Amino acid sequence: MNLPESMRYVSIEAPGGPEALCVRTGPLPVPREDEILIRVAMAGVNRPDVQQRKGLYPPPPGASLVLGLEVAGEVVALGAMASGFYPGHKVTALCNGGGYAEYVAVPAAQCLPWPHGFDAPRAATLPENFFTVWANLFDIAGLKPNESLLVHGGTSGIGLTAIQLARAQGSRVFATAGSDEKCAAIERFGATAINYNTQDFAEIIAAQTEKRGVDVVLDIVGAPYAARNLKSLAPRGRLVLVAVMGGAKADGFDLQRIMTRRLSVTGSTMRPRNTAEKSAIAAALKKHVWPLLESGRVSPVIAATFPLEQADKAHALMESSTHIGKILLRVAG
Repeated sequence: MNLPESMRYVSIEAPGGPEALCVRTGPLPVPREDEILIRVAMAGVNRPDVQQRKGLYPPPPGASLVLGLEVAGEVVALGAMASGFYPGHKVTALCNGGGYAEYVAVPAAQCLPWPHGFDAPRAATLPENFFTVWANLFDIAGLKPNESLLVHGGTSGIGLTAIQLARAQGSRVFATAGSDEKCAAIERFGATAINYNTQDFAEIIAAQTEKRGVDVVLDIVGAPYAARNLKSLAPRGRLVLVAVMGGAKADGFDLQRIMTRRLSVTGSTMRPRNTAEKSAIAAALKKHVWPLLESGRVSPVIAATFPLEQADKAHALMESSTHIGKILLRVAG
C-alpha cells in the first residue's frame, strides 16, 4: 500500500490553553515490531489530553508526544511481529499517544475490530472509556449484578459507559450531574440521577438505600467528594478513583470508618499500564462487551464532532463540561 511521506497532526506549541493547539505537518510514525499503522478516520478527545496540553500529564517514556489516546480507522501497515490484523481491517485502538494525527502506530494487542454495524465515529468513542471502566469497575471493584453503584460525572464518556455496562448486568445505579438536562439524560439510561448543585448525594444515597449505602463508588472528582464517598459506601464497599479533577489531597478522610465497615479505597489510570495488561482488557471487552454493543443493549453517546483543525474548539468544549457524551475529532472522511 502506497503511503504519503508526510501527515497532518495536532501540535502543542507551548503548554497552555486550547489556543496552544495547531495543525502541523510531519513524517508518518514507523510501527515497531508489535505495532500496526492505522490511517485515522476519527479520534477521541479525553480529559488526559487536556492535562497533557497544559503540561500537567507528560506521556510515558517511549510514547508519542502527539495528543490522542483513542482512534478508529484502517490498518495500512504492520510491524514484523504484529498479528491479528491485516491491511484494510477496520479497527478501534487504545493508543499510547499520537491519535490526533492522520496516522498512528499502536500495539496490535491494544486494537479491536469495529463492533458489527458500527461506523468510524461510534467506534472511536470506545477504547478509552470502555478500557477504563472495565478495568476499574469490573476487574478492580468486581461489581456484581446484585450490587449497587454510584457514578460521579454521570454524563461524561466514562459515566455513561459505566451506567450502561452496570445496568446491562442488572446492577442498580445512581449517578451525579450538575444540571436538570444532564440528570434527564442519566435517567434515560436507567440510573437514578442526583443533581449535585441542588442535592447532597450522600443524603440521597442514604435515603434511597435505607442507610445501607452502595457497594461501589466510581469517582472522577477526588478530594472534595472523599468524605461523602466513604459515607455513601455499604459495608465491604469499594471506592474506585479514575481521576481527581477536583484535587488529589483529601482532608477529613475517616480511616476509622474504613476499618469498621471494611471498605476498600483503590483506583488506577490506564496510560501507564503495559501492553500485556491492556491486551487482557481488550480480550475481555471483545468477549463480554462487544456483544452488548452489537445488540444495541449498550450504545455510545456522541456529544460533538470537530475537524482536526478545530482541536482547540474541542478542548474548549471539554473544559466547559457542558457536553453530554463523547467529543470527537474528524481526521479523514
